[in-house]
Amino acid sequence: MRRYGVQPIASITDDLDFAPVIIVAMGRALWRYRSELAPVTLATLCLLGGWILHQAYPTWWPAVLATTALVALLLTVWGRWVNLTRPIERGYAAVTTAFTGGCLTAGTVFGPLSRPLPVVLSIGGVLLALPWWAHRRRRARVHVERTLAAWPDIADTVGLAGSRVQSAIVDLWGYRFRLALGRGQTVEDAINRIPNLESALGSRRGAIRVQPVPTKHANRADVRVIETDPHADAIAWPGPSITSITQPVKLGLFEDGSPVRVSLLRRHALIGGIAGAGKSGAVNVLLGDLTACPDAIIWGVDLKRGMELQPWASCLDRLATTPQEADALFADAVTILDGRADHMTQQGHRTWEPTPDAPALILLVDEYAELVDEAPEAVRHADSIARRGRAVAVQLVAATQRPSQKAMGKGAVRSQMDVRISCRVREQRDVDLILGQGMLKAGWHAHRLDAPGKFLISAPEHDTPRRARTYLLDDNDVQRTATHHAPHRPHLDTISAAALESATINPHTSTEAQTTGRHARSQGTQDAENALTDALENAPADGASMDDLMRLTGMGRRWVYYRLDELTRADSVAQVSRGRWRATPHNP
Repeated sequence: MRRYGVQPIASITDDLDFAPVIIVAMGRALWRYRSELAPVTLATLCLLGGWILHQAYPTWWPAVLATTALVALLLTVWGRWVNLTRPIERGYAAVTTAFTGGCLTAGTVFGPLSRPLPVVLSIGGVLLALPWWAHRRRRARVHVERTLAAWPDIADTVGLAGSRVQSAIVDLWGYRFRLALGRGQTVEDAINRIPNLESALGSRRGAIRVQPVPTKHANRADVRVIETDPHADAIAWPGPSITSITQPVKLGLFEDGSPVRVSLLRRHALIGGIAGAGKSGAVNVLLGDLTACPDAIIWGVDLKRGMELQPWASCLDRLATTPQEADALFADAVTILDGRADHMTQQGHRTWEPTPDAPALILLVDEYAELVDEAPEAVRHADSIARRGRAVAVQLVAATQRPSQKAMGKGAVRSQMDVRISCRVREQRDVDLILGQGMLKAGWHAHRLDAPGKFLISAPEHDTPRRARTYLLDDNDVQRTATHHAPHRPHLDTISAAALESATINPHTSTEAQTTGRHARSQGTQDAENALTDALENAPADGASMDDLMRLTGMGRRWVYYRLDELTRADSVAQVSRGRWRATPHNP
């Protein structure tokens, strides 16, 4: 039969059997490279749509043109809602939409094959396709789709058999996908298999984050793959983010670029981590925001002779640098706490609402563990403040390297800390010391933080382990910020001042003895009043300093401060600059 050019029937049957295989292979190839072929697909649909509209609805061209303009405008203004995060991406989408819509409108009026429309569509399509083919996020999305297409095999390899990928999103730093875990699997199982996932997905070490989904489903997890570390470089501090202690402080940025905001009002805070991990940076960011609040007074304790907090001294109402000063500072804080509590009881109030006339009191302690050995009385008062200070807005912020029970004074201080910030730690067990028992097992791996300033935060509004990095304030930023905020810092309220004034009388002394003591001190107090008045009237143009007033009156800092506060409220004294006063010209 082959002699006469006739093909055998069996051969024809074999060719027909191969036809479906070829069609399926072509379909798979087209689907696999659908992203690369998107410009060709769009041009084909434009020609087909123009031919249909030209044949059936040629008068619809104004509607096509108006729809094109509307869609292009929406992409330009609100393109971020469809994952077009950068302005250049929104502009490219708008230009492509306008070009395609223009060709479709022309095809509706004149026909898609009328000259020179095919040439214009070909040239314009190639020019607009070049950015699409070169776009990093598109290529990354294709890579992610192809990687996750093999997830069933990956899941079997890493020990998460039965799980499946529900959705995936590519961003500027990598990609993330929602994982539906198999029956009986938990988020902790996925966290424990992070090293296996890093190997199976071909990522670098430490590049994968697994956290629970904030829903009611216990078998859902968000897996994030970091390909470009957004925290590779330090993040410059943008300036104060709040103007009131009632607002959440912004400490830095998470890895997805969202800000780390946490409320400090009526909360105690603990900052931990090894030396050089970034605790001082976090303290500087806190002070940069808190000193901008006119309804918060800050008292500092730095037993390293003020090495860390001295640059902020002009904004601190008090700064203790010795154990004796620390004991006095904490004793006064407890006195204020009791005075505010008594006042609130009399008024029938349950919480102290901070205002510029009644500010919150924040006690910021650098290297808290130093207090235990050098100022045990201060530690005892700190324990009382931790237990009773929230309602009256007397709050404690403590920074230390390793907050063990011994280092925190064996009291209730550590257990009362609502906000926990952990910079890098050297040992895994220190994670539970800083963040709380069981946090290491739950995926809070502070021992894997790899740069100064990176931290994990645990707070009522932050209950999942998300890596973040604090802003950076260099010495010039600290000096400039402190100088700018110093003239606007508030004074202690009258209720707290009255509590401190009344505490100068020994409560264990009899009434008769107190009366005798008052009479004995009255003449000396009057002399001090006269000396203070003379010093303020004769003060130079830049004012008299606190040290000068203490020397001339022979009184302590507390007495001089509160007399100045009373005279300032009476408009008899003006504060020329931070720490310097003089009598007002119209009313000496």
